[in-house]
Amino acid sequence: MAEEKAGRPVPKPSTYVDTQAFWDGAKQGKLILQYCKDTGKFQHYPRPVSIYTGSRNLEWREVSGKGTIYAYTVIRVPGPGLDGRLPLPLATVELDEGVRILGNILGADPDKVEIGQRVEVAWDKLGEDINYPAFKLG
Repeated sequence: MAEEKAGRPVPKPSTYVDTQAFWDGAKQGKLILQYCKDTGKFQHYPRPVSIYTGSRNLEWREVSGKGTIYAYTVIRVPGPGLDGRLPLPLATVELDEGVRILGNILGADPDKVEIGQRVEVAWDKLGEDINYPAFKLG
């Protein structure tokens, strides 16, 4: 179960796949994803082997963090909400590098979010030293 800080769940690093590079990059404001050296393609979410070849010939590389909204929904919960940020758009973003990643769209009017809009990575601060990738319109 996720640890709680300031009323928000904080994801724990995976014990199945070494994701330390992802978390270290996030602390530095860099989006780092797994890269298959055999195919020259990125993959997300992290896995122990390549989704393309089944090999372990993987490394972690920084991506641009820029992409396009592939799909989205708006989270609406009655009451005070998540740090007062609801309603909150949540999108599947297709990064320019060809992978899809799920993230909140920060600082956007939910009624103005559309499929096909360009976004770039923004960092949602979940704790003192824990950044989690989110996106902003751009």
